[in-house]
Amino acid sequence: MKSIKILASLFAGLVLTTACSSDRDSNPVYQEPSVFQLNTPAFVNGTYDLENSTTLQLTCTQPNYGYTAATMYAVQVSLSQSFSNFTELTTQYSTALMNVDVSELAVAATTMAVEAGYDGDQFPLDIPVYIRLRAYLPNATGAQAKSGDIISNVITLPHVKLHFALPPVNLPEHIYVIGSFNGWSWDTAPEMVVVNGAPNVMWRMVYLDGGFKINTATSWNGGEKGYGQVTIVDNAGANVSDDGGNIGVGNPGWYLLVVKTAVVGRDITFEVDFEEAAVWLIGNTLGGWDELVPAGKFTTPTTPDGEFVSPAFVASVDGVSPASDPQGVRAYVKVPGYDWWKSEFMIFDGKIVYRANGGDQERVAGNQGQKLYLNFTNDTGRIE
Repeated sequence: MKSIKILASLFAGLVLTTACSSDRDSNPVYQEPSVFQLNTPAFVNGTYDLENSTTLQLTCTQPNYGYTAATMYAVQVSLSQSFSNFTELTTQYSTALMNVDVSELAVAATTMAVEAGYDGDQFPLDIPVYIRLRAYLPNATGAQAKSGDIISNVITLPHVKLHFALPPVNLPEHIYVIGSFNGWSWDTAPEMVVVNGAPNVMWRMVYLDGGFKINTATSWNGGEKGYGQVTIVDNAGANVSDDGGNIGVGNPGWYLLVVKTAVVGRDITFEVDFEEAAVWLIGNTLGGWDELVPAGKFTTPTTPDGEFVSPAFVASVDGVSPASDPQGVRAYVKVPGYDWWKSEFMIFDGKIVYRANGGDQERVAGNQGQKLYLNFTNDTGRIE
């Protein structure tokens, strides 16, 4: 009987021990990690040709969180062993075996090389590249989330053949103007017009009555340029100043706004020129083809909704096709340094159509004594 009681006690203890062990497994105890090892690739002493490779395989041991935790890994790249400057790649990984996209690695390394003073002519480079990992617990919160973020050791790829992996920097194809003149609305922001054959020069006739900015998109995307981000050339007495970061115009009125862009290294520079708001007739309606003839100058309005009005046509012109002869009503603004036809425009169905980079526009007829009326605020016009 005594033996039976002893056995029963031992069995009860065994059950209790098993239950406690099961509780420990189902309720793991978190510990702040102190060990996180990124393994050195077997091919480390070879040459990594980033232009002719697709992936770089990395492996690591999970940080010692105290249990097998759902962990995310981010790859960090540097050209300095001290990681004084580094880039964390966008793609992240949920396993300890990572096939890193080499094109993403090449862009990061090229960017840092350019920042370090290398230019495109020096590529390809044979340089060491340094890599480490950042591990974190994506589902953790509070102090555990902070303490679970850990950096691995650094590995060295001593021979990396790095091509110039950055895309070319292109001049903007579109530039828009926004400001107090249109209530700071992107919906009505006028688009600048490219000078024919000069993709780096754009113009627009705009009534300005305070601050404004320019941007290559119709949104507040961080690319907008104000007073501190452009070079100002005031040839029209606009009295330009810094208006809280905007380009401020002290003398409200109409201006021919000319924006010139240039690629300098990996940056695009912007120059904003203020020119006289002058519109001109040329051709048979004026009686000649010389530029900037005083008799061909339009009157300039003093209000935002006012019309530019041409002098009366001295002769009637037919609306024949451009291939026949240079007949038709012709009008332009003069962008300094460019022929008149590179910034001409005409009225079609009541709307101003800018030649921009297009070919010869269709001709529009006009009768002697008629005038051309233009509203640049809403891009409308008429001949009467």
